[in-house]
Amino acid sequence: MTAEATAPPRPRSALGLMFDPVFGALFWGKMFAVVAVWTHGIVAAIVMYDATHSALMVGMVGVVQFGPQLLLSPTSGKWADTGNPARQILLGRVLCVAGSGLAAVWLFADPDLRGMAIAIPVLIGSLLVGFGFVVGGPAMQSIVPNLIRDGELSTAMALNSMPMTVGRIVGPATGAYLAAHLGSASGFAVSAALHLVFAIFLIVVTFPSPPERRLGTDFRVRTAVKYVWRDRPLLLALIAVTTVGIASDPSITLTPSMADELGGGTHLVGLLSASFGIGAAVGMTALAIMGGRMASARVSSIGLVGLAAGCALLTIGTTATVAMAGFVLSGLGFGWAMTGLSTVVQERAPEELRGRIMALWLVGFVGSRPIAAVLLGGTADLVNVQAAFAVAAVLTAVVALWCRPSNLAGPLPTRI
Repeated sequence: MTAEATAPPRPRSALGLMFDPVFGALFWGKMFAVVAVWTHGIVAAIVMYDATHSALMVGMVGVVQFGPQLLLSPTSGKWADTGNPARQILLGRVLCVAGSGLAAVWLFADPDLRGMAIAIPVLIGSLLVGFGFVVGGPAMQSIVPNLIRDGELSTAMALNSMPMTVGRIVGPATGAYLAAHLGSASGFAVSAALHLVFAIFLIVVTFPSPPERRLGTDFRVRTAVKYVWRDRPLLLALIAVTTVGIASDPSITLTPSMADELGGGTHLVGLLSASFGIGAAVGMTALAIMGGRMASARVSSIGLVGLAAGCALLTIGTTATVAMAGFVLSGLGFGWAMTGLSTVVQERAPEELRGRIMALWLVGFVGSRPIAAVLLGGTADLVNVQAAFAVAAVLTAVVALWCRPSNLAGPLPTRI
C-alpha cells in the first residue's frame, strides 16, 4: 500500500464544504431556517404594531420568541450530548414549521381579526418558533465537528456563521415585502415553507451516527459549567461572545435613533442595518477563503478590535456616510470575532460536553440582547445615541484587551 493510499484526505475548500452532501445540507438548510426566523419575526412585529399600535405588544413577540432560548438552551445542549443531534435538529424544524404554519393558517382562515384578537395566533406561533430554535440550536452548533475532516474547522465555522448574517439581511427585507404586498398570512406561510425545506434536507441526507458515549460520562449541565470555569481561555471566549452580542445589537435597535439624528427616515434605517450585515458577510467570506491560515485566537482578537473601532467611528457619525462606514467596520469585526470565537470554543470543548458548551454559547449571545437593551438603549435615551455607541466601543475594547490571543490559548484542563 502506497503512502498516498494511507494518507488522510486533504482538507476541502469553502466551496467544497458548501456543496458537500452532508455539511452542505446543514449549511444551506440553516440558511433557509435563519431567513425563515427573521421573516417570521418582522412579519409578526408588523402585524402586532398595525393591530395594537403598542410597542409593548411588539416587544412581546421578541420575548416569546427568544425567551425559551434563555431558559432551555442548557437542557437542549444536554440532549445534544446524550441523543442524536440530527434528529434533534429535525424536531426543531418541525416545531418551527408548526409555529409559522399555525399563524398562517389562522390568519388565512380569519383574515378579519383585529386588535388584541390577532395577538393570540401571532404570539402562539412565535412561541412555537422559539421552542423550535432552542431545541435545534445547540445541536446545529455541536454537530459541525462530526461532519468535517481534520484541518477544516476554521473554514467550517466561518461558513457556519454566515447564515446568521445573511438571515439578518434577507429575512427582514423578505418579511416586510411579503407583509406589504401579499399580506401577513402569506409572510408566515413563506416562513413555514423555508423551515420545511430544511426539514426535507434533514430527512433526505444521511448524517453520521453520533459518537459512542463514554461509560461513566456525567451528562449534567453543571458539569459543563464547571469545565468552562476551569478552562480560562474557554471562559474568556464565552465572555467575549456575550460582549459581541451586546456590541452588535445596536445594528438593529439603535439604527432608528441614529437615522433620526441624521435627519433620515425608514430608508436610512434600512441602509444602516444593511451596512452592518454586508460588512459581516464580507468578513466571513474572507475567512472562508483564507481556509484557516490564521489562528482562531488571532482572528477573534482582530474581530473584537474591529468591532470596537466601528463603534468608536459611530460616536462621531454626524453624516450618513460616516455612519454607514462605522456599521460596515462593525460588521467586519463582528464577522471575524464570531467566527474566531466559535472556532476557539469548538476547539476547546470536549466531544462529550460540546452540546452543553455550545448551549452556553447561545445563552451568552442571545442572552446579551436584554443586557444591550438596558445598557445601550438606556444610554441613548438618557444622553444620546452617540454616547450609547461610545459605551459599546469602550466595553468591546476592554474585552479585546482581556481576550488577546495569548489569553485565548493554553493547555486544556484535565477532565472532570
